[in-house]
Amino acid sequence: MIYREANTLDIEAMHVIRLAVKENVLGNPLAVTESDYINFITTKGKGWVCEFNNKILGFAIIDTESNNIWALFVDPEHERKGIGTKLHNMMLDWYFAQYSERLWLGTTPNSKAEKLYRKKGWKEIGVEKNGDLRFELTSSDRKLI
Repeated sequence: MIYREANTLDIEAMHVIRLAVKENVLGNPLAVTESDYINFITTKGKGWVCEFNNKILGFAIIDTESNNIWALFVDPEHERKGIGTKLHNMMLDWYFAQYSERLWLGTTPNSKAEKLYRKKGWKEIGVEKNGDLRFELTSSDRKLI
């Protein structure tokens, strides 16, 4: 498996994964557009992908303006292979090497993502209006598991 920085040629494959997930499903598939991906991976943040045999298996995107994890998704056919954990760690290694601000994210309660974030040291700080749990993480809270 190859882990690398995402580029605009990866957007279609990333969006296919985003629409295929079984948890943290988009209520409106049109809510996330190609221009959103472009903005986050070229201007407003940075992204990474996991690729195997020229197929994207997972991706992560961080919003450095809002200090937010915008996306961390793995193709459902390739879950439980460590892809999400590796992408998570790469993203945080990069972020905390340059920024000191705490990060935040929202995720569906009782999801695999919630379990991953708790395991990695994220602290639950509340519930969003849409029902997602809100988590925060500082560099010192981070667990390198």
